[in-house]
Amino acid sequence: MSLQDRIRHCLQNDVLDLFQCQGDLFVQVPRDRIVQCLEKLRDEPGLEFDFLVDVVGVDNSALHEKEIKAREKALAKEKEKAEESGETGVENEPVVLEVPPRFDVIYLLLSLKSNERLAVKVKVPEEDPEVDTVTTIWRAADWPEREIFDFLGIRFRGHHNLKRLMMWEGFGSYPLRKDYPLQGKGEERHLDYDE
Repeated sequence: MSLQDRIRHCLQNDVLDLFQCQGDLFVQVPRDRIVQCLEKLRDEPGLEFDFLVDVVGVDNSALHEKEIKAREKALAKEKEKAEESGETGVENEPVVLEVPPRFDVIYLLLSLKSNERLAVKVKVPEEDPEVDTVTTIWRAADWPEREIFDFLGIRFRGHHNLKRLMMWEGFGSYPLRKDYPLQGKGEERHLDYDE
């Protein structure tokens, strides 16, 4: 049985998407089921993804902006064609395009037994940037989750020590978000070494 089939069999209805990209296999699961899905992938005989390689966060806002602009352009062309052909009943109300969740959290897993790799992805909306911690499964997720929180502002519910890792407490923003200016916002931290 292929790896894709074994993952589908293991996760069943929790598989929202399963695809390959650049030779790597990705599975998307529901945000509220991440802990259960990762436990299944770790414990299922024949999969046994027992090693967490890394946890990364991704801000997809620039990608989504391009997609939305392309959809708006296509809709405008359709409306223009309909008006030219004299079709009636064309809605004059603006079409609201659904914006996909801004962030991804990706868990990179390895099976030490079979040497197979898997990336498990959850979508995280900007309005509620929170995911359950997986430090209960892998203690190694501690610092990667803190780094994602520090740089992207995604909170990990249940994390035992969720505080900034690189930026100082009181830093008012998240520097890896795409809307953060390259030159910063003028933040300065003055260290006093005389104390």
